[in-house]
Amino acid sequence: MAPSAMSRGQDKWIASLSEAQPVPYWLEDPGKPGPEPALTGPETCDLLVVGGGYSGLWTALIAKERDPQRDVVLLEGREVGWAASGRNGGFCAASLTHGLPNGLTRWPEEIHKLEELGRRNLDEIEAAVARHGIDCEFERTGEIDVATETYQASELRDWHGELQERGLADGIDFLDEAAVRAQVNSPTFKAGLWDRRGVAMLHPAKLAWGLKQACVRLGVRVYEHTPALTLKPYGAGMAVRTPYGAVRARKVALGTNIFPSLLRRVRSYTVPVYDYALMTEPLGDEQLAEIGWRGRQGLGDSANQFHYFRLSADNRILWGGYDAIHHYGGRVRAEYDDRPETYAKLAGHFFTCFPQLEGTRFTHAWGGAIDTCSRFSAFFGTAHQDKVAYAAGFTGLGVGATRFGADVMLDLLDGERTERTELEMVRKRPLPFPPEPFAWTGIALTKWSLARADAHGGRRNLWLRTMDRLGLGFDS
Repeated sequence: MAPSAMSRGQDKWIASLSEAQPVPYWLEDPGKPGPEPALTGPETCDLLVVGGGYSGLWTALIAKERDPQRDVVLLEGREVGWAASGRNGGFCAASLTHGLPNGLTRWPEEIHKLEELGRRNLDEIEAAVARHGIDCEFERTGEIDVATETYQASELRDWHGELQERGLADGIDFLDEAAVRAQVNSPTFKAGLWDRRGVAMLHPAKLAWGLKQACVRLGVRVYEHTPALTLKPYGAGMAVRTPYGAVRARKVALGTNIFPSLLRRVRSYTVPVYDYALMTEPLGDEQLAEIGWRGRQGLGDSANQFHYFRLSADNRILWGGYDAIHHYGGRVRAEYDDRPETYAKLAGHFFTCFPQLEGTRFTHAWGGAIDTCSRFSAFFGTAHQDKVAYAAGFTGLGVGATRFGADVMLDLLDGERTERTELEMVRKRPLPFPPEPFAWTGIALTKWSLARADAHGGRRNLWLRTMDRLGLGFDS
């Protein structure tokens, strides 16, 4: 639409973006540590961890905590936390299955165990943050899933009833319209489900930087600006080549997630999806009084194309989600991180949700790729006679679940039979994505169908119903 045809309201929404910097708000923190040196020359170790995001950082840290004598090296291609781990929404969820609906559909016999392990994992993250003195603004305030349509309110009430019947509703409260608006005042909110303990808010980049510092203190040798180029057997172990050196290791853990795996066989199981977010300027006392939000919970709406939003420590609102973009061929490129048309759409949605905040400006607008798989939650495996382990496919809930994935990888590498390795979720992999053009076509059709369902009372068309029957339906 030409600028002259835009409504006055849309003009205001666009104007709110005039000073937004196209960089992640979290990564501009003045406390950002400097990078560790790059690897130059040969290295040897017991365990080599590839990837300096949450997955790799938790693996290296837990490996040293399990065995302080274990010699651990971590390689990061750029700087620790620069990618998805440093630019996400900062929702640290207990769920290991991308939400209860997805987990209950795929692993109904294991769901109680998975929920227990997820709660324990979140408890252990909170304990690790305290134990290592990581100042990452950790707030275990929970999350409210809000309904913005009448049919969604009915679905939330029915879902809460089902959770009660299954013994899965502990700590989860249904909120009617008055109750949810007493928590956060948006004229669009019609109901909510408040998970009081299952989600924490945190500063994602500070968590990554704090984990790096904890690793270094425990003796992990961290090399940044050191991409891993190849992975090959070498004697009784493995060898990884880097631009200026190489590492020989007894065991290797791969935490590269969205980036092409050093194991070619794993690459077809994930595709990159681009997600985008806005950050407002700090809200004043009057603005905060207008919207309430005294409980500082994380929020997400119930649509298929959903938004997630939260308060930062300095009372900015992060507003993200809705537009999940997959590029043909599964390309991951820096130019895809900035998408003005999505920022404009998100700004419009923000002021629809909070019209009382009209005039608020956005200071940052950014995006980036996350990895997803056909079951929308992490999968695991080993290669090279169990000398290499991997975890991938976290689909946007990796802030918490990557720590569980680190435990799984270490269990597998150590040859330990644990309650984690016995899970069907861990033992079985999802279906791989088909080659192009089928992958792009299927994802585009699914996205179109989800938007259509949102516009037609949640009714899923034949394509979505077929995907549901095949175990590929997206319902979280």
